[in-house]
Amino acid sequence: MNDPSACYTRGLVRELRRLPRETEWFEFERTESSPEQIGEYISALANSAALLGKASAYLLWGIEDSSHELVGTAFDPALCRVGNEELESWLRRLLSPKLAFRFHEAEIEGRRIVVLEVERAFGHPVRFQGQEFVRVGSYKKKLRDFPEKERELWRAFDDTPFEDRFAVRHLDAQAVLQRLDHGAYFDLLQLPRPDQIDPVILALEAEGLLRRDDAGRFAITNLGAVLLARELGDYPGLWRKAVRLIRYDGVRRTAPAEERVFSRGFASGFQALVERIEAVLPHTEEISHAIRRNAPVYPSIAVRELVANALIHQDFFVTGQGSTVEIFTDRVEITNPGAPLVAADRFLDAPPRSRNEKLASLMRRFGICEERGSGIDKVVFHVESCQLPAPLFEVVGDATRITLLSPRPLNAMERSDRVRACYLHACLRYVDRAHLTNESLRARFGIEQRNAAIASRMIREAVEDGVIVPFQLGTAPKLRKYLPAWAMSSGSPGT
Repeated sequence: MNDPSACYTRGLVRELRRLPRETEWFEFERTESSPEQIGEYISALANSAALLGKASAYLLWGIEDSSHELVGTAFDPALCRVGNEELESWLRRLLSPKLAFRFHEAEIEGRRIVVLEVERAFGHPVRFQGQEFVRVGSYKKKLRDFPEKERELWRAFDDTPFEDRFAVRHLDAQAVLQRLDHGAYFDLLQLPRPDQIDPVILALEAEGLLRRDDAGRFAITNLGAVLLARELGDYPGLWRKAVRLIRYDGVRRTAPAEERVFSRGFASGFQALVERIEAVLPHTEEISHAIRRNAPVYPSIAVRELVANALIHQDFFVTGQGSTVEIFTDRVEITNPGAPLVAADRFLDAPPRSRNEKLASLMRRFGICEERGSGIDKVVFHVESCQLPAPLFEVVGDATRITLLSPRPLNAMERSDRVRACYLHACLRYVDRAHLTNESLRARFGIEQRNAAIASRMIREAVEDGVIVPFQLGTAPKLRKYLPAWAMSSGSPGT
């Protein structure tokens, strides 16, 4: 039998025996159970644990349920078979959706005790042989017979964010510190590092990065792992969430020149990630006051904000992919798994929304992302300041991609590039309580006043495509003010 820690099992049994009576998330069994009963118990316990906000539920053999006395058991799940199939394999095949459960055993006071530890249900009630079960008091019942509990269970699924789930469990305090870069936590918050383990553990617990389990050990939450992991590869469910940086020689993906995976936590490894991105981004030479220097083609602050946004707003339930930064000779593409919660054309003005609120909050406190959701505003502002083509916001399948385009003359831009630039300029002006005008667009692209007709033509294209609208029609075209089309119902940004 696979028992990773007899010490953990003894501690768990000790804690559960101290409870006055059986509850909906644990059950004592004196005698052996049939395979069918065990499968039904797994369904019932997993669903009840989700209802009660418990990380796990337990079924214990060898303990008297009324007195909690140790009586021992001859039940050995490793030797139990259903037909020609091992018990664990048979159970996993008939349980849906798949969930983690483990058998442990330990000898306590000369008695053999077996513990079945069942992970709480996530996302959908757990079924055994197509039937859903739940605990009602100390009894196992069919979930369909208790519609109120079924409604509560679905509400519990909606209220359980990714950050609160466990990435790894059954750790002592020293093992926690070996897996999490706790020093980075205090450094990022500009706090002194404690000299003792206990205050470190308490601080991480208070942030929701750790939780104590029912045996007094610790579980690292997904929040703690994705932020502060020393190595994301140590967490089976998170290793694919490491950031990939790929540089290509050319404009196609057929010629990768460099690929690196950044497997530290998003917060503890963010600075190293950004520094490497900046090192491989294209640069251009500038001469100022007879001094030659290299200047980045893309504004560093825009790259930083977009990388932080990709990490924070990704959908962690999209499996098999993480955030990627791809650098081509003519563009930079930053992609994160998950469709956005707001329309891509409203990134600049929409109120901030995140599917990972706790992650976003800590990243803000660490100084890695914006406080008030103004990161995209800042990106567009700095892109305009460098007179680059407007960034491109796209939803590609079940992913979100933002592309920064390299410098190109205005006369080399496609119509779609010009229209998008007008639209984003109008959005940026609107959130700054101003309007797009011929003059403001000329300043954005560095168009001389004698060439005002170029700006007028760009504005006309954007109006024809329906992305901006004139605010006042009774003025000359060169003096006319414009709003994003969605803002017309709000009237002037100055009102």
